[in-house]
Amino acid sequence: MISRRHFIASSTAAVTFLPYAAMAATHSGNSFATASGTVEVFPVAHASFVMPTPMGVIYNDLVGDLSIYADFAPADLVLITHAQGDHYNQDTLNAVVGENTKLITNQAVFDQLPADMQAKARVMGNGDSGEVMGITVDAIPAHNLTEERMKFHPVGRDNGYVLTIDGLRVYISGDTEDVPEMRALKDIDVAFVCMNLPFTMDITAAASAVAEFAPKYVYP
Repeated sequence: MISRRHFIASSTAAVTFLPYAAMAATHSGNSFATASGTVEVFPVAHASFVMPTPMGVIYNDLVGDLSIYADFAPADLVLITHAQGDHYNQDTLNAVVGENTKLITNQAVFDQLPADMQAKARVMGNGDSGEVMGITVDAIPAHNLTEERMKFHPVGRDNGYVLTIDGLRVYISGDTEDVPEMRALKDIDVAFVCMNLPFTMDITAAASAVAEFAPKYVYP
């Protein structure tokens, strides 16, 4: 396990690091103020989290037992970064997506959705931008850079996302290494940054990228 202390020491004192795994185990959350209300973050499991916002409730990369979502408000928007089983689970999605839920996915996930969910979904590819519920969504490249890892997350297939929620900018890395588009991010308030060898990147690459794009808060 990568220690939180090690990650902080490897990065920068200007960033506040938040203990994702510990918060997920206890279903505790953090609050971030915006111009018109509060954005909350509740880590759930792996890359899954629930984010109530003034515009609606956002769910990200839903996996895990359905019981862990039982206490949260219904989903208004579901984001899915890619189709691997630790980020996309159709059974979990079936239980969470309601009549008015919107979805944003990459093409590979969209192709696997049943027809009724495809009707609720919007496909975004790397570099695409759009708006939903008054939230700006930018799809950011998410892929491996190391030759022996390219088979896990090839260029152009998967997404990261930057959400602009009432002025609060949130970066969701998906599964990726420290791609140039991550390092070039500006004015990020909250960042979810993956570290998971051999599939994504090690602590050194993650800490180096965080030090460069300098988000205010990071969930490693």
